[in-house]
Amino acid sequence: MRIINASMNEFAQKGYLNASTNQIVKEAEISKGILFHYFKNKKELFLFLYDFAVDTLKEDYFGRLDTASSDIFERLRQISAYKLEILGRFPEIYNFLMAAHFEESGEVKHDIQKRDNELLQKGYGKVYENIDFSLFKEGIDIKRTIEIITWSVEGFAIREQEKLKHSDNLEQDYQNILAGFDPYLDILKKSFYK
Repeated sequence: MRIINASMNEFAQKGYLNASTNQIVKEAEISKGILFHYFKNKKELFLFLYDFAVDTLKEDYFGRLDTASSDIFERLRQISAYKLEILGRFPEIYNFLMAAHFEESGEVKHDIQKRDNELLQKGYGKVYENIDFSLFKEGIDIKRTIEIITWSVEGFAIREQEKLKHSDNLEQDYQNILAGFDPYLDILKKSFYK
């Protein structure tokens, strides 16, 4: 756990290229030999951390998703609240994932994008499972409507993530984001529901 926390902190602060394994071992209070006993190289460590962070979020995030409600907007609200709760408990994970998401190093960028795409497909698959389509206005193209809703939610998240990269008070900003998300959900709901 010391290696994980120290590594996440270093990568989140400095990015992949500028992160120093010397600083990681110093912060984790281990020898460099121990670090490389567990991880062959810096890339393997970075990708392990990414997978660890994603798996942790999937368990606490999608694992808790209550699919009993068939209202897509209630699910999206629920997911937003879970995400903020998790991010409040695990700030190193969030900071690391944010840095990894925006990582520009060609050495890891493709691997991260591939993992992001898989997570989005699996996650959104559960989000949209057993949705009551009868709530939508008659004559509406459900497939395109779901795409519009998905693009809107993703666009909102991307815009807010960019702001969070420069935040000095993440906890307060999380709460503001959740409160700012509700009006958008209301507009979408009024636009597409009966």
